[in-house]
Amino acid sequence: MNRATIDLWVGAFVAIGLVSLLFLALKVGNLAASSSGETYRLQAEFDNIGGLKVRAPVKSAGVVVGRVADIRLDPESYRAVVAMNVESRFKFPRDTILTINTSGLLGEQYVGFEVGGDSELIKDGAILKKTQSAVVLEKLISQFMFNKAAEGGDGGSDKK
Repeated sequence: MNRATIDLWVGAFVAIGLVSLLFLALKVGNLAASSSGETYRLQAEFDNIGGLKVRAPVKSAGVVVGRVADIRLDPESYRAVVAMNVESRFKFPRDTILTINTSGLLGEQYVGFEVGGDSELIKDGAILKKTQSAVVLEKLISQFMFNKAAEGGDGGSDKK
């Protein structure tokens, strides 16, 4: 083989490698092309969104039904306002509860829809108030440690 043929093959493998890395980066960053269907916009207010990010999935029963479009802080209530684009083919009852969940123990966070039973459906542009904030692992650990310390402090006073 001559030098030009070897250089051509090396160039082709490098190009394939770069395309593969770009594809993986887009998949990991949730920037890959999503559905091109029509969407409607919803907003929800949360006390704490944890590590939720823009473009995070919106799921119902484990199925991705939309994406987080925007996150901002309401200057009056000091609550996080999360705007979501939900695919139009998915309609949810008005009493649906929105939660912030984590995929696995340390996975990405997403907005989950816990569907209610109301016959009236959520309309485009609605602001949902029935929400459950993210569970912050550090707070749970500190509460557990504080409770254990409190139990240990008065545990020996009963004995005589």
